[in-house]
Amino acid sequence: MTSLRVAVWGLLVSASAVAAEQPTGDASGVRFVTLEPGHFHAALVQKEMHDGVSPTVHVYASSGPDLLGHLGRIAAFNAREGDPTRWQLEVHIHPEPLERMLEERPGNVVILSGRNRGKIDAILASVRAGMSVLADKPWILEPADLPKLEEALRLADEKGLVAYDLMTERLEITSILQRELVSAPEVFGAALEGTPEEPAVYVESVHHLMKTVAGAPNLRPPWFFDTAHQGEGLNDVGTHLVDLVQWTLFPDRAIDHASEVEVLAAQRWPTPIDEEQFRRVTGTPGFPEALRDDVRNGKLDYFCNTLVSYRLAGVHVALNVIWDWEAPAGSGDRHFAYYRGDRSRIEVRQSADHGFRPELFVVPVREAEREAIRSAIERRLRELDARYPGLGLEDRGAEIQVVIPEGFRVGHEAHFAEVTASFLRFMADRSALPAWERPNMLAKYYVTTTGAALSRRGSPSAAPRKAP
Repeated sequence: MTSLRVAVWGLLVSASAVAAEQPTGDASGVRFVTLEPGHFHAALVQKEMHDGVSPTVHVYASSGPDLLGHLGRIAAFNAREGDPTRWQLEVHIHPEPLERMLEERPGNVVILSGRNRGKIDAILASVRAGMSVLADKPWILEPADLPKLEEALRLADEKGLVAYDLMTERLEITSILQRELVSAPEVFGAALEGTPEEPAVYVESVHHLMKTVAGAPNLRPPWFFDTAHQGEGLNDVGTHLVDLVQWTLFPDRAIDHASEVEVLAAQRWPTPIDEEQFRRVTGTPGFPEALRDDVRNGKLDYFCNTLVSYRLAGVHVALNVIWDWEAPAGSGDRHFAYYRGDRSRIEVRQSADHGFRPELFVVPVREAEREAIRSAIERRLRELDARYPGLGLEDRGAEIQVVIPEGFRVGHEAHFAEVTASFLRFMADRSALPAWERPNMLAKYYVTTTGAALSRRGSPSAAPRKAP
């Protein structure tokens, strides 16, 4: 069957059930191929155009609502009034999209964001075929898949390819500045070791199942609620949290998960969802058969929450991943993180007191050192002025707030373009990819997979909350 060009929502699309056109011959050096886009993050990679990237993107997918949702998002980017994109999609519909993509290989970069189980197999197959990969988290769900992750990263190094994950939270301004101050001994001092009961690092992330993305309700596919495909809280959002802790405590340093990481304890608990809520968030009536085992008294026990305790190079860390149903009016997802040093505690808070946007605070351990710490913060901010001009301080008595100019608060969706730009730089110059990324990916997924597996061994618990 030959390909048929059709106009869908004003977006040029080539749809083919079994056969596809040959590569377009575009002179751009990078040609994206999107594989089975089951999550809106796949579209956010294309929210902006990128220099050196062909506007023609091949999409390989099975037919269904996941594909239609992706096409609609790209069409909206193309049709927006301000700075519209110019993507042209060549859509190849096939029951085995990975196999067809590997057979035809119309591009050199695979974009992956969708069902998480089996994602590492697609990543590994793409790298073996000589294609770089930009993939959303999580790459793996089980400890047994760590060797596949290691092999994918090793092969990418060997072939001169880039296999990179979308760690957008490193680009949040409060996380950047928290890292800078933790790395300043005159401000933070030395990291405390802490204990499991009083960790030196605590990070809590609250997300919401019912939310709006890019101005529209974010309908989630029913399979999102199947933890066998999606993973649990620590598998998914927890990937960002583990990454931030490593990146903040030990900047630009490789972590050896075999000798420097010990997962100590983990617990899980469900967020109950009734049938009406399920209909609102998925657009489908009733719970599918695959979820029936987790339905009790008319509600789905969705195991999306995890608390994990581990030791990282001697420092005790606790992570609390929470999925609530819907955010209170005027709020949204929330992030809370503290790092305890022997001079100060450095915190990111996101609460009603500050309009539900993240803010950065330094809390001196000893009142006698408060003025010296304030002066040290001022010096560090002056050093950062070339990159982040306009940072300031507000003395709040027992604590010092870092005042962040509005221009640096670009939002979660904008970070995808920034990560993609970094990925493209690494493709242009493979030597620029930090050597610590590979071992630290292994350490990150060791924590998430081991912690999630450990949490399933115990009985579900009540939801622990610590953030203010």
